[in-house]
Amino acid sequence: MDILSIIGVVVALAAILGGNILEGGHTSSLMQITAFVIVMGGTVGAVMLQSPMATFMSALKMASWVFMPPKLAAAEAIEKIVNWSNIARKEGLLGLESLAENEPELFARKGLQLLVDGSEPEAIRNIMEVELSAKEYQDTQAAKVYEGLGGYAPTIGIIGAVMGLIHVMNNLADPSKLGPGIAVAFVATIYGVGFANLFFLPMANKLKSLIHSQTQFREMIIEGVVSIAEGENPRNIETKLQGYLGK
Repeated sequence: MDILSIIGVVVALAAILGGNILEGGHTSSLMQITAFVIVMGGTVGAVMLQSPMATFMSALKMASWVFMPPKLAAAEAIEKIVNWSNIARKEGLLGLESLAENEPELFARKGLQLLVDGSEPEAIRNIMEVELSAKEYQDTQAAKVYEGLGGYAPTIGIIGAVMGLIHVMNNLADPSKLGPGIAVAFVATIYGVGFANLFFLPMANKLKSLIHSQTQFREMIIEGVVSIAEGENPRNIETKLQGYLGK
């Protein structure tokens, strides 16, 4: 659980709603279902238009990462790689076969299988880097869905505001309808700017940060596997991989 993300959402909402109350406003005045439908419906529809189905569905699945990011146990992974290196030096690369079959991390399992198959170090690096690049690209495109939401929401909010003002102008003769129309106009703008800057854009940046961390983690695995294939000393491999921890 990412506590900082939860605190961030609470602080942002508390500051805005609290400020509204301090100014003498009422929270109920910000609850406009019409404005919400216009802004969210228009924004999501625009993003669906620009995104392939697979990318859009991936983005929905990745939303949970903001509060429950995937665990990357880099220190434990280094210990595991050093252990693989020791086994390879004692038993040969075929000694890793049983470990490859039981390795839970799919990317590491592929690297181990390439080692067991006797692939050349350069071939291992090329194969794993192709998969790494493809995965990074797919995840980044999914994160950009939230960038798209953040980009479209303020503009759709302006559309909602203009629609509200048009409604007001059409009912100038009926004062009872002026209030709701003006409310929709201003609240739609708040929704558009608020959702973009409080949720969508921060989510996109958080996901990009997590994707970068995952990419570094997989790069570390590639370096470890290739080092084993090249027959490097386990101690040297451990020293090299420690650099990925940033300590």
